[in-house]
Amino acid sequence: MRTRAKRRGRKESGDHRDRWMITYADLITLLLIFFVVMYAMSSLDAKKYEVVVQSLQDTFRKGDSILEQGSGITGTADHYTSKNPPAAKQSAADKKEAGSTKLNEREQAFRKQEKELQNLMGVIQKYISENKLENQIFVADQPRGIVITLNDRFLFDQGRAALKQGSANTLSKLASLFRDLKTPISIEGHTDNIPFTRTTNSSIYKDNWELSGARALSVLRFFLDREQLSPSGFQYAGYADTRPVGDNSTEAGRQKNRRVEITVLRQLQQ
Repeated sequence: MRTRAKRRGRKESGDHRDRWMITYADLITLLLIFFVVMYAMSSLDAKKYEVVVQSLQDTFRKGDSILEQGSGITGTADHYTSKNPPAAKQSAADKKEAGSTKLNEREQAFRKQEKELQNLMGVIQKYISENKLENQIFVADQPRGIVITLNDRFLFDQGRAALKQGSANTLSKLASLFRDLKTPISIEGHTDNIPFTRTTNSSIYKDNWELSGARALSVLRFFLDREQLSPSGFQYAGYADTRPVGDNSTEAGRQKNRRVEITVLRQLQQ
């Protein structure tokens, strides 16, 4: 009886030791079923897969070796090589180069403009000298541009805004010089401070404001109607006696103030 009991105890003890294999087999089976179900539920997006693969390939190609003190794939290394500088430094360098390019272009445009203005001034000065018009026409280089000043006696009769016949040749010469210019031209009329009335001057103009504006407009009309210059390059204004260049208390000063100024304006400043 004791022998049979010992044998039965040994058999039950062996069965108990092998029970973990049943649990392990069940776990493996469940995992297999789980992955099969997950695979069946998933759908592979080929386009997204290609994007991910391309991104990874670009990252590995661009990354330096950390052993060479490069930035590595993640870009977290402390050192940078000339082959792979940090993005911020590249951006700053690009901005600096772009700014330098714009500066060079502006400098070239400014020099080209200055050359044209100086050539224009030289031609006008030569014309004035050759035709002995020093007392009638003056030319000066001012910050706003090349200013051509025409005496009112050269252009108009007293209290009138109609151009004299003798001024046509000079205005035609100026028009020929303006024809190829790409800069705007301002025509401005000025008077002295003597009050202007219709009764004393037998004029159709009410005051110096109307007279100065009408005189500037007459010069403008000559350029547009007779010389066929483009109107887009011109502007005109009348300032009456508000911008004197001479002393209105003397006749010589008042004579200087009665004028028309034609200014070839500077568009660019250094």
